[in-house]
Amino acid sequence: MVDQLLYCDQDGTGTKFHIKEDNVLVVNGEFTEAGLMENIAQTAAARAGYLAMKDNKPVLPGYIGAVKNFEIFGLPKVSDDLVTEIKIENQVFDVTLISGIVICNDTIIAKCEMNIFIGK
Repeated sequence: MVDQLLYCDQDGTGTKFHIKEDNVLVVNGEFTEAGLMENIAQTAAARAGYLAMKDNKPVLPGYIGAVKNFEIFGLPKVSDDLVTEIKIENQVFDVTLISGIVICNDTIIAKCEMNIFIGK
């Protein structure tokens, strides 16, 4: 659920996603709460994949280990564009703690913290 990688640096990553009507996480014309959470996770995955490819390493699978402080301030609609930003808060071994926000029409509509586990 990422259409474009906007940036990827040492501290974080930003992506863009256009919501289409046929998306499995669209219900009654709105992108669901689960879709917003998945969008944050997919931004983290885009970061991991981009960095692995940049270093000529295999892209390893990642898994959401925990989600904390998930807040929804509004649900976007079909045809909206989302800009999602994650910040790397901490990384220990194969676990990365991120904070993420989802922005729609210049307004933060969701945020959370996630623990992402990278498989071997």
